[in-house]
Amino acid sequence: MICTRRAFDSRTIKLVIFDLDGTLIDSRLDLVHSVNAALRHIGRPELPDDVIASYVGDGAPILMQRALGGEAVAEKLVKTGLEFFLSYYREHKLDHTKVYPGISEALAAIQMPVSFEKRSGERHVNGALRTLAVLSNKPVNPSRAIVEALGLKRFFAEVYGGNSFATKKPDPEGACKLLDEHGVSPEQAAIVGDSHTDVETGRNAGLWTVGVTYGFAPHTLEAEPPDVLVDSPHELAAVFSGERGERRSSQP
Repeated sequence: MICTRRAFDSRTIKLVIFDLDGTLIDSRLDLVHSVNAALRHIGRPELPDDVIASYVGDGAPILMQRALGGEAVAEKLVKTGLEFFLSYYREHKLDHTKVYPGISEALAAIQMPVSFEKRSGERHVNGALRTLAVLSNKPVNPSRAIVEALGLKRFFAEVYGGNSFATKKPDPEGACKLLDEHGVSPEQAAIVGDSHTDVETGRNAGLWTVGVTYGFAPHTLEAEPPDVLVDSPHELAAVFSGERGERRSSQP
Protein backbone atom coordinates (compact mmCIF):
# COMPACT_ATOMS: atom_id res chain seq x y z
CA MET A 1 0.00 0.00 0.00
CA ILE A 2 1.21 3.49 -0.81
CA CYS A 3 1.74 5.66 2.26
CA THR A 4 2.06 9.39 1.66
CA ARG A 5 3.42 11.78 4.27
CA ARG A 6 4.08 14.70 1.93
CA ALA A 7 2.51 14.63 -1.51
CA PHE A 8 4.17 15.86 -4.68
CA ASP A 9 2.69 16.52 -8.10
CA SER A 10 4.14 13.83 -10.37
CA ARG A 11 3.65 16.10 -13.39
CA THR A 12 6.43 18.36 -12.10
CA ILE A 13 9.03 15.58 -11.70
CA LYS A 14 11.64 15.63 -14.48
CA LEU A 15 14.44 13.60 -12.90
CA VAL A 16 14.19 10.39 -10.85
CA ILE A 17 17.35 9.10 -9.14
CA PHE A 18 17.44 5.44 -8.10
CA ASP A 19 19.50 3.54 -5.59
CA LEU A 20 20.71 0.19 -6.96
CA ASP A 21 21.04 -2.60 -4.36
CA GLY A 22 17.74 -3.35 -2.68
CA THR A 23 15.86 -0.94 -4.93
CA LEU A 24 16.35 -2.07 -8.53
CA ILE A 25 18.25 -5.32 -8.02
CA ASP A 26 18.27 -8.14 -5.50
CA SER A 27 22.02 -8.55 -5.01
CA ARG A 28 21.71 -9.92 -1.49
CA LEU A 29 23.22 -13.38 -2.01
CA ASP A 30 26.22 -12.21 -4.02
CA LEU A 31 27.05 -9.54 -1.43
CA VAL A 32 26.61 -12.02 1.42
CA HIS A 33 28.80 -14.63 -0.25
CA SER A 34 31.48 -12.06 -1.03
CA VAL A 35 31.59 -10.72 2.54
CA ASN A 36 31.77 -14.21 3.99
CA ALA A 37 34.51 -15.15 1.53
CA ALA A 38 36.50 -12.15 2.79
CA LEU A 39 35.87 -13.12 6.41
CA ARG A 40 37.10 -16.65 5.73
CA HIS A 41 40.17 -15.23 3.99
CA ILE A 42 41.24 -13.31 7.10
CA GLY A 43 40.29 -16.06 9.54
CA ARG A 44 37.06 -14.62 10.86
CA PRO A 45 33.80 -16.58 11.32
CA GLU A 46 31.09 -16.14 8.72
CA LEU A 47 28.02 -14.04 9.49
CA PRO A 48 24.31 -14.82 8.90
CA ASP A 49 22.80 -13.60 5.65
CA ASP A 50 20.38 -11.21 7.35
CA VAL A 51 23.13 -9.58 9.38
CA ILE A 52 25.28 -8.88 6.32
CA ALA A 53 22.29 -7.61 4.32
CA SER A 54 21.54 -5.12 7.10
CA TYR A 55 25.04 -3.67 6.67
CA VAL A 56 24.56 -2.85 2.96
CA GLY A 57 23.91 0.70 1.76
CA ASP A 58 26.82 2.89 2.82
CA GLY A 59 29.52 1.58 0.49
CA ALA A 60 31.96 -1.34 0.44
CA PRO A 61 34.46 0.06 3.02
CA ILE A 62 31.76 0.55 5.67
CA LEU A 63 30.18 -2.79 4.78
CA MET A 64 33.48 -4.54 5.47
CA GLN A 65 34.11 -2.52 8.60
CA ARG A 66 30.71 -3.47 10.00
CA ALA A 67 31.23 -7.14 9.12
CA LEU A 68 34.49 -7.07 11.08
CA GLY A 69 32.95 -5.55 14.17
CA GLY A 70 32.67 -1.81 13.70
CA GLU A 71 34.81 1.28 14.10
CA ALA A 72 37.17 -0.27 16.67
CA VAL A 73 38.58 -2.71 14.10
CA ALA A 74 42.15 -2.08 12.97
CA GLU A 75 42.35 -0.14 9.71
CA LYS A 76 44.84 -2.61 8.24
CA LEU A 77 42.46 -5.52 8.81
CA VAL A 78 39.57 -3.65 7.20
CA LYS A 79 41.78 -2.85 4.20
CA THR A 80 42.80 -6.49 3.81
CA GLY A 81 39.19 -7.64 4.03
CA LEU A 82 38.00 -4.93 1.66
CA GLU A 83 40.58 -5.77 -1.01
CA PHE A 84 39.58 -9.44 -0.96
CA PHE A 85 35.87 -8.58 -0.90
CA LEU A 86 36.17 -6.33 -3.96
CA SER A 87 38.23 -8.90 -5.84
CA TYR A 88 35.81 -11.72 -5.04
CA TYR A 89 32.72 -9.63 -5.76
CA ARG A 90 34.13 -8.52 -9.10
CA GLU A 91 34.09 -12.15 -10.23
CA HIS A 92 30.82 -13.21 -8.57
CA LYS A 93 28.61 -10.09 -8.78
CA LEU A 94 26.18 -11.76 -11.18
CA ASP A 95 26.06 -15.29 -9.76
CA HIS A 96 22.65 -14.78 -8.15
CA THR A 97 21.86 -11.07 -8.63
CA LYS A 98 18.63 -10.34 -10.47
CA VAL A 99 16.25 -7.49 -11.19
CA TYR A 100 13.31 -7.37 -8.80
CA PRO A 101 10.12 -8.60 -10.52
CA GLY A 102 8.21 -5.69 -12.01
CA ILE A 103 11.12 -3.22 -12.00
CA SER A 104 11.61 -3.11 -15.77
CA GLU A 105 7.93 -2.40 -16.28
CA ALA A 106 7.98 0.22 -13.53
CA LEU A 107 10.99 1.99 -15.04
CA ALA A 108 9.32 2.09 -18.45
CA ALA A 109 6.20 3.59 -16.88
CA ILE A 110 8.13 6.10 -14.76
CA GLN A 111 10.18 7.23 -17.74
CA MET A 112 7.02 8.12 -19.61
CA PRO A 113 5.64 11.57 -18.82
CA VAL A 114 2.34 11.84 -16.99
CA SER A 115 -0.59 11.48 -19.35
CA PHE A 116 -3.96 13.10 -19.05
CA GLU A 117 -7.34 12.25 -20.48
CA LYS A 118 -9.40 14.62 -22.57
CA ARG A 119 -13.16 14.55 -22.52
CA SER A 120 -13.10 12.42 -25.64
CA GLY A 121 -11.43 9.65 -23.64
CA GLU A 122 -8.14 9.91 -25.54
CA ARG A 123 -4.85 9.83 -23.61
CA HIS A 124 -2.35 12.60 -24.28
CA VAL A 125 1.27 12.89 -23.23
CA ASN A 126 2.24 15.78 -20.99
CA GLY A 127 5.84 16.80 -21.77
CA ALA A 128 9.09 15.02 -22.63
CA LEU A 129 10.40 11.74 -21.26
CA ARG A 130 11.65 11.85 -17.70
CA THR A 131 15.36 11.43 -17.08
CA LEU A 132 16.27 8.44 -14.92
CA ALA A 133 19.66 7.91 -13.24
CA VAL A 134 21.34 5.54 -10.80
CA LEU A 135 23.24 6.83 -7.77
CA SER A 136 24.70 3.95 -5.77
CA ASN A 137 27.28 3.67 -3.01
CA LYS A 138 28.54 0.52 -4.73
CA PRO A 139 31.74 1.19 -6.76
CA VAL A 140 30.89 2.55 -10.20
CA ASN A 141 32.44 -0.18 -12.38
CA PRO A 142 30.46 -3.10 -10.94
CA SER A 143 27.37 -0.87 -10.75
CA ARG A 144 27.54 -0.13 -14.47
CA ALA A 145 28.41 -3.73 -15.35
CA ILE A 146 25.41 -5.05 -13.42
CA VAL A 147 23.01 -2.48 -14.87
CA GLU A 148 24.15 -3.41 -18.39
CA ALA A 149 24.21 -7.17 -17.84
CA LEU A 150 20.68 -7.18 -16.41
CA GLY A 151 19.25 -5.19 -19.31
CA LEU A 152 18.56 -1.96 -17.44
CA LYS A 153 21.07 0.31 -19.18
CA ARG A 154 18.53 1.57 -21.71
CA PHE A 155 16.55 3.31 -18.97
CA PHE A 156 19.33 5.42 -17.47
CA ALA A 157 21.06 8.57 -18.63
CA GLU A 158 23.77 8.11 -15.97
CA VAL A 159 24.99 5.43 -13.58
CA TYR A 160 27.16 6.81 -10.78
CA GLY A 161 28.76 4.79 -8.00
CA GLY A 162 30.31 5.31 -4.60
CA ASN A 163 33.69 6.26 -6.07
CA SER A 164 32.33 8.59 -8.77
CA PHE A 165 32.63 11.56 -6.41
CA ALA A 166 34.71 12.63 -3.44
CA THR A 167 31.81 11.76 -1.14
CA LYS A 168 29.13 9.08 -0.93
CA LYS A 169 25.46 9.20 -0.05
CA PRO A 170 24.01 10.66 2.16
CA ASP A 171 26.24 13.55 1.11
CA PRO A 172 24.27 15.36 -1.63
CA GLU A 173 27.24 15.77 -4.01
CA GLY A 174 26.17 13.05 -6.46
CA ALA A 175 22.54 14.11 -6.47
CA CYS A 176 23.48 17.76 -7.00
CA LYS A 177 25.75 16.77 -9.88
CA LEU A 178 22.83 15.03 -11.57
CA LEU A 179 20.63 18.09 -11.06
CA ASP A 180 23.29 20.31 -12.66
CA GLU A 181 23.94 17.94 -15.55
CA HIS A 182 20.29 17.81 -16.54
CA GLY A 183 19.28 21.37 -15.69
CA VAL A 184 16.71 20.30 -13.11
CA SER A 185 15.83 22.12 -9.90
CA PRO A 186 15.62 20.10 -6.64
CA GLU A 187 11.84 20.40 -6.44
CA GLN A 188 11.62 18.80 -9.89
CA ALA A 189 13.49 15.68 -8.81
CA ALA A 190 12.93 12.64 -6.62
CA ILE A 191 15.19 9.94 -5.21
CA VAL A 192 14.05 6.34 -4.75
CA GLY A 193 15.72 3.94 -2.32
CA ASP A 194 15.30 1.24 0.28
CA SER A 195 17.15 2.80 3.23
CA HIS A 196 17.59 5.86 5.40
CA THR A 197 20.73 6.69 3.41
CA ASP A 198 18.65 7.50 0.34
CA VAL A 199 16.10 9.51 2.32
CA GLU A 200 18.88 11.54 3.95
CA THR A 201 20.51 12.08 0.55
CA GLY A 202 17.26 13.40 -0.84
CA ARG A 203 16.70 15.74 2.07
CA ASN A 204 20.27 17.00 1.93
CA ALA A 205 19.82 17.81 -1.77
CA GLY A 206 16.29 19.18 -1.43
CA LEU A 207 14.67 16.35 -3.42
CA TRP A 208 11.40 14.52 -2.96
CA THR A 209 11.97 11.10 -1.37
CA VAL A 210 10.36 7.75 -2.15
CA GLY A 211 11.11 4.66 -0.05
CA VAL A 212 10.57 1.01 -1.01
CA THR A 213 9.87 -1.66 1.60
CA TYR A 214 10.85 -4.72 -0.48
CA GLY A 215 14.61 -4.03 -0.25
CA PHE A 216 17.39 -4.74 2.24
CA ALA A 217 16.80 -2.15 4.94
CA PRO A 218 13.11 -1.17 5.24
CA HIS A 219 13.47 -0.99 9.03
CA THR A 220 15.72 2.06 8.65
CA LEU A 221 12.86 3.94 6.97
CA GLU A 222 10.94 3.95 10.24
CA ALA A 223 13.39 6.42 11.78
CA GLU A 224 13.82 8.36 8.52
CA PRO A 225 10.42 8.18 6.82
CA PRO A 226 10.33 9.28 3.17
CA ASP A 227 7.73 11.53 1.61
CA VAL A 228 6.13 8.47 -0.02
CA LEU A 229 6.51 4.81 0.92
CA VAL A 230 5.61 1.92 -1.41
CA ASP A 231 5.56 -1.85 -1.06
CA SER A 232 6.12 -2.91 -4.68
CA PRO A 233 7.48 -1.80 -8.07
CA HIS A 234 3.88 -1.59 -9.30
CA GLU A 235 3.09 0.97 -6.61
CA LEU A 236 6.32 2.78 -7.43
CA ALA A 237 5.14 3.25 -11.01
CA ALA A 238 1.75 4.45 -9.76
CA VAL A 239 3.38 7.20 -7.67
CA PHE A 240 4.88 8.77 -10.80
CA SER A 241 1.93 8.11 -13.10
CA GLY A 242 -0.43 10.34 -11.15
CA GLU A 243 -2.81 7.38 -10.76
CA ARG A 244 -2.12 6.33 -7.17
CA GLY A 245 -5.63 5.21 -6.32
CA GLU A 246 -6.38 4.49 -2.68
CA ARG A 247 -3.63 5.19 -0.23
CA ARG A 248 -3.24 5.64 3.49
CA SER A 249 -1.77 8.83 4.80
CA SER A 250 0.01 9.73 8.00
CA GLN A 251 0.95 13.16 9.21
CA PRO A 252 4.64 14.10 9.67
